[in-house]
Amino acid sequence: MEKRSARGSGPSVSAIGLGCMGMSEFYGASDDARSVEVIHHALDCGVTFLDTADMYGAGKNERLVGQALKGRRDEAFLCTKFAVRRGEDGSWLGISGRPEYVTAACDASLDRLGVDHIDLYYQHRVDPAVPIEDTIGAMAALVKAGKVRFIGMSEAAPDTLRRAAKVHPIAALQTELSLWSREPEAELLAACRELGALFVAYSPLGRGFLTGQLRSRADLAADDFRRYLPRFSEEHFDKNLALVKAVEALAAKKGCTVAQLALAWVLGRGDHVVAIPGTRSAKRLDENAGATAVTLSAADLAELDAIMPPGAAEGTRYSEQGMASVNR
Repeated sequence: MEKRSARGSGPSVSAIGLGCMGMSEFYGASDDARSVEVIHHALDCGVTFLDTADMYGAGKNERLVGQALKGRRDEAFLCTKFAVRRGEDGSWLGISGRPEYVTAACDASLDRLGVDHIDLYYQHRVDPAVPIEDTIGAMAALVKAGKVRFIGMSEAAPDTLRRAAKVHPIAALQTELSLWSREPEAELLAACRELGALFVAYSPLGRGFLTGQLRSRADLAADDFRRYLPRFSEEHFDKNLALVKAVEALAAKKGCTVAQLALAWVLGRGDHVVAIPGTRSAKRLDENAGATAVTLSAADLAELDAIMPPGAAEGTRYSEQGMASVNR
């Protein structure tokens, strides 16, 4: 597996990582034993950049990842996040970037993961009520204490990222990037390069839409949270499916899957860009890892730009409330 890094002193990680969120929540029923097998398979294949968060399954996902890493901790580059607070019953309690909460959240994550340090610790969402300098200062203290190796941010605006970097180097910025979520191309990708930070693309397959596996809303389980996202709504589903079908035609000409084509496009946004598609299937993980072998020509890129220019997708990527918490 290809490794990528953004600065000499920053982390070197697998170009394709594994988003573990869906193994515990949001995408319908899951199987912990199978998920552990998928994580082990990922490590065996060199997909060592593992991503979780304390809010996924209200702590369950961190416990699952920790279970999978028993005896294999040194093989993984382990990432988790804090800031989105949830109760033990799964209730949503808001966002916090308060320094004292940063410390408490990190200690709780270390305990659930069963490790003595986190490789990359992200602020999951920026708290508008707390100066970013205060939050990053508390995260920097975690590095000094040896609990965290690198710090990162998620869904932060370019100016916020620059302010944060004045307090402590930011190793990575995680934000949604895919063929149908191209907003980071405007400023964020360049800001990361300027600051020597990795750009970590989450949902690089459009939450599964860009795999070609979804053909109707009936393919979504009753408890699948995508049913509540605008792009998956009855109003927008068919229009977005037509875009995917057009990309499928290009993938067929290239001799790769549509998912591999979509991931190759993301990786082509810069040599500081990595992707963390989520999956609960070893077969899909192998397919995703194969994207690093797909080369896109200038003609391919032009065709993709024609099919999915910025703003082509119908609907926003989150609900109105969710959109209010991103790019802060």
